[in-house]
Amino acid sequence: MKVLYVDDDRVNTLLFVETCRFAPGVEVETALTGAEALEVVGSWTPDLLVIDLHLPDTTGYQLLPALRASLSAPSLPAILCTADEEQRVAGPARDAGFDGCWTKPVDLSMVLAELASRRVSHQAPP
Repeated sequence: MKVLYVDDDRVNTLLFVETCRFAPGVEVETALTGAEALEVVGSWTPDLLVIDLHLPDTTGYQLLPALRASLSAPSLPAILCTADEEQRVAGPARDAGFDGCWTKPVDLSMVLAELASRRVSHQAPP
């Protein structure tokens, strides 16, 4: 399973990449900005997007439809990742098309469980 992680905080990015080393079969690409994320998907197709809400050049709410449109994948699974209070962003995230919301600092065991769950459903025959 391929995951695109978009976050301008290099420590959070490193933590996510290192966490994914414990998730067999997960390949991660990263981007620090929305523009970089759009470049990445120009040559690489993820199975899951994990997007920070506050990016230097856009918001996660704005980036999600742009990435899905660029990939011609309107239902590509996506998780919003934010330091904002979950109860404040969960509804808007859902309304924006996100499938879930992770609050920073993320619970690493929860991330691994979520990736494992999505990897199994991604590999399941149609």
